[in-house]
Amino acid sequence: MRNPEITKEKILKQSGHLFNTQGYKATSISDITKATGLTKGAIYRHFESKAVLEMETLSHLSTQMFSYLRVKIKEERTAPEKLRAIFNFFETYVSKPPVKGGCPLLNVAIEVDDAHPALRKRAVLMLDMFKDAIITILSNGVKYNQLKSDIDKDYYATVIIAGLEGAIMMSKLRGNDDDIARVAKHLTQMLKEIEL
Repeated sequence: MRNPEITKEKILKQSGHLFNTQGYKATSISDITKATGLTKGAIYRHFESKAVLEMETLSHLSTQMFSYLRVKIKEERTAPEKLRAIFNFFETYVSKPPVKGGCPLLNVAIEVDDAHPALRKRAVLMLDMFKDAIITILSNGVKYNQLKSDIDKDYYATVIIAGLEGAIMMSKLRGNDDDIARVAKHLTQMLKEIEL
């Protein structure tokens, strides 16, 4: 007899790979049954609908990506070092993605529309988590006199995320890390301007 948690984890892992490489709309439950070796009934025993599976899979991918990033951030002591760790993490995201298929936030953001408001809402939560983490780093940098006190934290967090995600898209299209490397270099220079 299968352990239900192991089975659910297997479904999330395989679905994550499929959704992140083929897309949410293009991936069918039949694709997932082939990848997992499970029946549709077994999948629906764990997830009441494809929409629920998509949302839980996005959360799973988000947790996976942010856990890799969190390790890199925690290795550093100061806010500027933590921000540079984020830039470095993304600098090779296309050639060495920590999650198969690339950035789950970018992939889902491109695909969600008004037809799937729940998945869009989950994607916005993921984006907000990322932005809040950067704002926290910036706030701590100000608090501990590592960054200028008059910085607009919301502005810098937005520019950082938009720069990184846009550069991932460009690098992914070109099939190399050149664009993301340029943006990481630019963000590092921008950071020097607010660093104490």
